[in-house]
Amino acid sequence: MNWISNYVRPKINSLFSRREVPENLWTKCPECGTMLFHRELSENLNVCTSCDHHMALSPRDRFYALFDAGSFVEVAVPDPVQDPLSFRDQKKYPDRVKAAQKATGEKEAMLVVEGEIGRTPIVAAAQDFAFMGGSMGMYVGNAIVAAAERAVKLKRPLVLFSAAGGARMQEGILSLMQMPRTTVAVQMLKEARLPYIVVLTHPTTGGVTASYAMLGDVQIAEPNALICFAGPRVIEQTIREKLPEGFQRAEYLLDHGMLDRVTHRKNMRSELITILRQMLRLPPAIVADLPAPRAATP
Repeated sequence: MNWISNYVRPKINSLFSRREVPENLWTKCPECGTMLFHRELSENLNVCTSCDHHMALSPRDRFYALFDAGSFVEVAVPDPVQDPLSFRDQKKYPDRVKAAQKATGEKEAMLVVEGEIGRTPIVAAAQDFAFMGGSMGMYVGNAIVAAAERAVKLKRPLVLFSAAGGARMQEGILSLMQMPRTTVAVQMLKEARLPYIVVLTHPTTGGVTASYAMLGDVQIAEPNALICFAGPRVIEQTIREKLPEGFQRAEYLLDHGMLDRVTHRKNMRSELITILRQMLRLPPAIVADLPAPRAATP
């Protein structure tokens, strides 16, 4: 009996017992509630396959999908002074930064890279909303200046993907100073006659909207992205009136002349290639234009 109870029965139970499923295999769509398999969602660029809701996409994953063969090179960004105000609320500011770095795997809230899309060389920058709400601090200001300087040096267009809750409160007035500073960086591109294209993703708010995010030569947004300075709830409480349906969403801004286009994420790459090549007066991109294989030598 000992052999049966101690060996056979546990073996049978192990074969038929329910295996534990990892928690990160499924993601629930915040819009429609559909449970989405993580691999299927990733292949669809974090767009819900049921309701087409655009979820957050990290800058690195976005660039893997954007650049030819997913190949790009990071541009160095100067490090600013850490914690210039010695700010502390429930946590110290450096502790919050370290927690965000650990959660996202990124150094800061903006990533700057260079590469080619459709054989068109560009410089690109993208904000990560997962990193302290994509807030605009001194590092983000440095990143945009570095991106603009690199674009001018290489004579390339700059494409910027915005996603932010506004300025970073832990840096006070120093974060607000990035608004005129980044505006000057954008002016460098205009003086060099280089295209500056902004893609606004959900959400883009506050001082980011009031500066570099609305200064593009072409303004594109992802569907249903919230784009505003002050949020709808704040405005309703101030004017004591009910706002129109879809107020401050991408489609609403497009209808009222604030945007040039609203483009689905899966079509963004081809849209950017077309616009960039038109602005640079280049011929249309050729699909699958890889060099022909070399002829065999006799």
